[in-house]
Amino acid sequence: MDSFSSSPSSGSNSQFQSEHLKNQLKAQLAQAYIEQFMETISTKCFDKCITKPGSSMSGSESSCISRCVDRYIEATGIITSTLFSSPH
Repeated sequence: MDSFSSSPSSGSNSQFQSEHLKNQLKAQLAQAYIEQFMETISTKCFDKCITKPGSSMSGSESSCISRCVDRYIEATGIITSTLFSSPH
């Protein structure tokens, strides 16, 4: 019997392996998404808010960074919910 044949016992094992692979892929995609999201926020908010890079941030730069991150997260949430709630 070759490795592509399925018997009743190997079928459930194969299904388990398939689910495991799907879960691993989902976890890897989520990690990549988070990394890209953080990189985007960092770059966009830094470029917008830090006018004079130095050893510390001013109060206005800190406030700007905070507002920028909040708005970016809010906008991403709105876009995500809209994409997943619309009928296809």
